[in-house]
Amino acid sequence: MRLVTENEPGGLPRADSGSAEQDESGEEGQSTGSLGGRPLTERLFGGFGRGVSSMLAGREAPPPMPEEVQQQHTDRQKLLLANVERMGEMRVSDAMVPRADIVGIEMAADYDEVVAAFRSVGHSRLPVYNDTLDDAEGFIHVKDVFMLTGQEHESPTPGTFNVRGFMRRLLTVPPSMRCGILLQKMQADRVHMALVIDEYGGVDGLVTIEDLLELIVGEIEDEHDATVEAFWKKQGDGVYRVDARAWLDEFEAEAGIQLLEPGKNDDVDTLGGLVFMICNRIPARGEVIRHEAGHEFEILDADPRRIKRMRVSLVLPENADNTDGAALQAAQ
Repeated sequence: MRLVTENEPGGLPRADSGSAEQDESGEEGQSTGSLGGRPLTERLFGGFGRGVSSMLAGREAPPPMPEEVQQQHTDRQKLLLANVERMGEMRVSDAMVPRADIVGIEMAADYDEVVAAFRSVGHSRLPVYNDTLDDAEGFIHVKDVFMLTGQEHESPTPGTFNVRGFMRRLLTVPPSMRCGILLQKMQADRVHMALVIDEYGGVDGLVTIEDLLELIVGEIEDEHDATVEAFWKKQGDGVYRVDARAWLDEFEAEAGIQLLEPGKNDDVDTLGGLVFMICNRIPARGEVIRHEAGHEFEILDADPRRIKRMRVSLVLPENADNTDGAALQAAQ
């Protein structure tokens, strides 16, 4: 193989003879030849870099994101950060499912009863209790139950199936625990369900890890979640058919009227709680509860434990003026 010298046509330039000098520490110094002392890597890959630059130069840069989209992204980020900060101050009692809405499985239930319970509610986890929900011992996962279906052995029978064999541990937490702390505990213990226990050992509610995440990102719905009806439906001027679980402040904003003075009772969050506070008991179906301002709450559906639905007839400001005027004329 013949070497190409700089005197031959097409030859490569050579560095000066002094380019390989070493300093006192034994390290090779940079060459100071005809390329102006450029580093070796720059001389070797400089052409390659220019080639890539020339290829990219012909491609158009991506269009800038519209300002509206940028603003939406910024607002979404601000909302998530605000929700995270708010979640750190919220208590478990603010996120729990109330006891009246908890569906559980009795320890003595057979296989068919367990399957029927999962099918009726559509949840993946259900608490397991002995006699009452206050005596809960754990929870059962739908995957563990349906893994028995379609296998080679015979279907479970009351004599072979035992709920305790599929039961998993759940957490018990006080209602005053902060939601952020509970989320960290669920992650650390790998347990996604907790029962909220009051000071007397009774069950107040239930919290899952999905309930906590929804405090940050909003409602999480999957393909199995049914469409939830609105908490209220307007039937006329000042007349609403409402769910007793409707938030009191949201309904007040919708109707443009104040039903509870601020700071009068901080424990009342729902319309059902307001009616309970007025009469200090669970009213019966068909009963009409009257507000001090003249508003009426007709109980459409209730059981011994809670109010479910009711019809609210509000006394609007203009109606109140007309009523006062008619009363004044009758007195005269």
